[in-house]
Amino acid sequence: MGRKITIEPVTRVEGHGKVTIQLDSQGQVTDTRLHIVEFRGFERFVQGRPYWEAPVLVQRLCGICPVSHHLAAAKAMDVIVGAGTGDGLTPTAEKMRRLMHYGQIFQSHALHFFHLVSPDLLFGIDADPAIRNIIGVAIHHKDLAVQGVMMRKFGQEIIRATAGKKIHGTGAIPGGINKCLSTEERDEFLKGSDPLNTKKMIEWAQGALDFFKGYHKKNAAFIDNFAVFPSSHLSLVGKDGALDLYHGVLRAVDSEGKKILNDVDYQDYLKYIGEEVRSWSYMKFPYLKSVGKSDGWYTVGPLGRLNTCDFIPSPLAQKEFEEYKAYTKGKPNNMSMHMHWARLIELLHSAEAMQKLLNDKDLLKNDLVVKGKRQSEGVGLLEAPRGTLFHHYRVNEQDQIVMANLIVSTTNNNEPMNRAVNYVAKEKLNGQKQISEGMLNAVEVAIRCYDPCLSCATHALGRMPLEVKLIDAEGGTVDVGSK
Repeated sequence: MGRKITIEPVTRVEGHGKVTIQLDSQGQVTDTRLHIVEFRGFERFVQGRPYWEAPVLVQRLCGICPVSHHLAAAKAMDVIVGAGTGDGLTPTAEKMRRLMHYGQIFQSHALHFFHLVSPDLLFGIDADPAIRNIIGVAIHHKDLAVQGVMMRKFGQEIIRATAGKKIHGTGAIPGGINKCLSTEERDEFLKGSDPLNTKKMIEWAQGALDFFKGYHKKNAAFIDNFAVFPSSHLSLVGKDGALDLYHGVLRAVDSEGKKILNDVDYQDYLKYIGEEVRSWSYMKFPYLKSVGKSDGWYTVGPLGRLNTCDFIPSPLAQKEFEEYKAYTKGKPNNMSMHMHWARLIELLHSAEAMQKLLNDKDLLKNDLVVKGKRQSEGVGLLEAPRGTLFHHYRVNEQDQIVMANLIVSTTNNNEPMNRAVNYVAKEKLNGQKQISEGMLNAVEVAIRCYDPCLSCATHALGRMPLEVKLIDAEGGTVDVGSK
């Protein structure tokens, strides 16, 4: 007879997930699975709708990263209206979109690190859950909590100015953008009262990096040895190999750094990437076709991006990148907890990128839209906060969407998250017959490295618990823990 353990507060991941852990007769872990049990539906919902509605419709997938879906769909619709694949827009349109996107990256990375991750670092994995949360951070580390809130606010204000609204805006349209910046908006972001200006955001992003590196120095045994396993890595990179979160070509490297996907046009992604379906999850399992289903999986997100790019095109983040790469002697970094280090380097890069874009006079111009020869199919890719995001659409002669295929960042990370859960289960549960709070949170910490949006990946609504089920060799439930 199983026993249910309920622990508050609700787990710090977005979406409805369940973990099952299989034991043999000696109590050793033989298998683990991260089940995503919500229903996937948005690819069907958008069919029959006019193509120009897609950039607004699809961002309802998520309230955390709507800009990512908004822009990925807009980039696909650029192809449909004959405007090219990211570099065919007017300078104003491309730079306004980039500013919107970097605002999104900035606010999402700040939210994840300060609100979701910092409690584990500040209080420890085994700390009382009553204090190990954002309220505990606000009480005991007020300055960090305030910084997290204000950094997210700054990013949201950038989104409002470029997209029209902080959440579910309408700024990107097929072939361009529907507004430019005013001089007053530009100056407020650059020179506004502290802390809401780019100078303070850069300073705080550097401070967050200093905090993490200081923690790492004192806790290297934990940070460097938690959920470590070899992985391939995939992301967009600029045509010059630079970190580029908005546009580029697809590159993948294996766990040793060898290129296994060499800067290919993402319009042809179906030639290179397949999706496997497994009966126990509504999320698919993407893989590189050239490698195969069993070994072709890969990691995306901050870790993946810093493993695939050659450099970061902003000076402060580039300096941090060089230190980060030196830590693994230039080899790909396969340490899950280093995802947070990589994320904070991107946070700094985003602040620098926003400052540079805001100083560009193209943002103030009114040349907003281009169109060309109408196409029936288009693919839009960008690097969302959580990793590479694919939007693919076909449109009929009546301008209706007849096919949509979305591979979201968390779907790309499905196999790595399962590997991380397996690693933690074997480390924490071998020989055990009961689930403890520490075990539950260790599983969460592993999953949280990937900043998953589970409801985004399955396109569903619902409650957001994580359930961990322990199963014995005969298939009986030994224990159930839910959060």
